[in-house]
Amino acid sequence: MSFVPQGTVYGVLLNFKAEAEALAPQMSLPPYKAPPQAPVLYVKTANTWSPHGSTVTLPRDAAQVEVGATIAMVIGAQGSVAGHVLMNDFSLPHASFFRPPVKYKCVDGFLGIGPALRVGGDPSGFSLEVRINGETRHTADFSQLVRSAPQLLADVNAFMTLAPGDVLMLGCNAGRPMAQAGDRIEIVAPGFETLRNTLVQEAA
Repeated sequence: MSFVPQGTVYGVLLNFKAEAEALAPQMSLPPYKAPPQAPVLYVKTANTWSPHGSTVTLPRDAAQVEVGATIAMVIGAQGSVAGHVLMNDFSLPHASFFRPPVKYKCVDGFLGIGPALRVGGDPSGFSLEVRINGETRHTADFSQLVRSAPQLLADVNAFMTLAPGDVLMLGCNAGRPMAQAGDRIEIVAPGFETLRNTLVQEAA
């Protein structure tokens, strides 16, 4: 049976150095006026969860979707990390990375979830690549995080309690690729079982 989250799934923004550097000029503009001092989180609601191997439906008025490949921590007992899992944080294209609208991030099926939990391993040594129809279109090196996995977990726990079964993504690298209906998307990472999903268009 494929891995299924047992709690709340949280995404995090601006946690790759390349993404933070690219958006740094915007952080000083109103209404923000300064870089965020704490992790910027959002929730991927249960209606978004798509297991490995399933199809993901694009809304009929959406020509493309943004592929957000990442690795997530699964919380265990007493705040420990039970393991890690691949995720594909799909999103409709949008301009705001600080307050992403729910309607763009929480479309039905917009979170591909890896087939299995990986126990152990140092997240700073993780890497992944995104293949669309067999072609490598994106990579991420998790040694390039703004907040390392332990620091991210500590900073989140400083203002909220993560329960066993909750899932906390480590973030998505800059340059997320776009995909469209008919595309087969694979997220491949050493030590992880590959996550595969296929995009289809909603019927008119």
